This record gives sequence, C-alpha cells and structure tokens, in this order.
Amino acid sequence: MNSISVRALLVRGMIAGVIAGALALAVAYFLGESQVDAAIAIEGAHSHAAHGGGGGGEEEELVSRTMQATGGLATALLVFGVAVGGIAALVYAYALGRIGNFGPRATAALIAGAALLTVYVVPFLKYPANPPAVGNPDTIGKRTTLFFLMVALSLLLAVAAVIIGKRLAPALGNWNATIAAAAGFVLAIGLAYAFLPSFDEVGKDFPASLLWKFRLSTLAVQTTFWAGFGLIFGYLTERLLVSGNGADARRVATPVG
Repeated sequence: MNSISVRALLVRGMIAGVIAGALALAVAYFLGESQVDAAIAIEGAHSHAAHGGGGGGEEEELVSRTMQATGGLATALLVFGVAVGGIAALVYAYALGRIGNFGPRATAALIAGAALLTVYVVPFLKYPANPPAVGNPDTIGKRTTLFFLMVALSLLLAVAAVIIGKRLAPALGNWNATIAAAAGFVLAIGLAYAFLPSFDEVGKDFPASLLWKFRLSTLAVQTTFWAGFGLIFGYLTERLLVSGNGADARRVATPVG
C-alpha cells in the first residue's frame, strides 16, 4: 500500500476525529456536566455530614470545577479525537476492500459502528461509568483494570468473529456465516460477563434517576463521537478515493494480498 495514500487517510482520520470530538464535547457539556455537578453536590453533602457539619473534611481543589468542565473536558475529548481518529484511519486503510464490497463511506460507517460496539458498548454493559459519589475508592484500580480487560477481550473477539465469518462464508453463504460469527461473538461475550467479577457499589441513598441519566449521557457522548466520525471520515475518504485524486488514492482502494 502506498505510504503517501496511507498518510492522506491518516490526516483525514485525525481531522475527522477532531471534529467528532468537538461534537462530543458539546453533548458532554450540555447533557453530562449537569449530572456530574449534581453527583458532586451529593458527594459534598456526604463528606460534610461525615465530619459532623464542621467542614473539616473539605480539601482545596487543585483544578477548579469550572476548568474541569471546560478546558479539561475540551482537552480530553479533542486529544482523544485526534488519537482515535488516527488509529481508526489506519484500520480503515487495511480494511477497505477486505471486509466486503463496500464503498468508502459504507466502510467508514462499518468501522465506526464496530468501534462503538466493541470499544465502548460491550465493556459499558459490564462495567458502566459511575458519577462522583458512586464507587468504592479502594476498588478503582481493579475496576479500571477489568474495564480495559473487557475492551481488549471485546476487540479480540470481534476480530476473531470477522475471521471466522469470512472462512465460513464459502460453505454457509455470507448471510448465514455472518449470523454464525455474530452468535459466537455474543456467546463469548456472555461467558466473559458471567465469569468476570461485578461491582455493586451504588449507595442506597444515591438517586437512581441521576445514575441513569449520567450513564445515558456518557453513552450519548460516545455515540455522538463515533457517529460523527463515521459520517465525516466517510465523506473525506470518498472525496479522496472516488473523486479522481490520482493513482495513489486508487492504490489505497485496492488491497494488497
């Protein structure tokens, strides 16, 4: 594969990632930050009550809440967008023409949808995000490790499902092979859910509606990012690969080996 064309896809992936990150930032700020503020208020009330109302447990913030909700959030999502957009572009460069007879936009949409499912939704269903005041600080390291383990398992199982589906296709047909591979993926994920430890650390006095809204907002942020990335990156790659931008672009569209 021509390195110039891969670089062109990489640049477009990073651009699409930044734009998608900005869209996700808007959703996170307007939909999610109010839930975080409400959870912080509950955490502060618990801390105040634990110290007998004297306020002795309050610590000076190293970074203000305003900075966290604006500059910190923007930096995190935009850097995430650039990094993930570049990785997705490299995956796209390999996958285009290898996963079926799909055009540039359809391939971008498939990769974005698969990334949302495997990198976020599958781990989220086992280890959902928690707002402040939820979760035992002593288990945060274990919970983080298990979440990333779930991400790795989901990715590996998804790749295995694609490989198995392609190998079964000549015997079963594309449709039946896809169903069989998807069923195998679901079964394997179900076993991982069953055997990996779970955590139930939500306090009885924490509002269930607030927890639900917070988790929905985190899901909305990721959905916005990947939907935006898939649409924007698909548009940019179609302009590169279909609009007659030279032989280098045509080499990207034709897989080697």
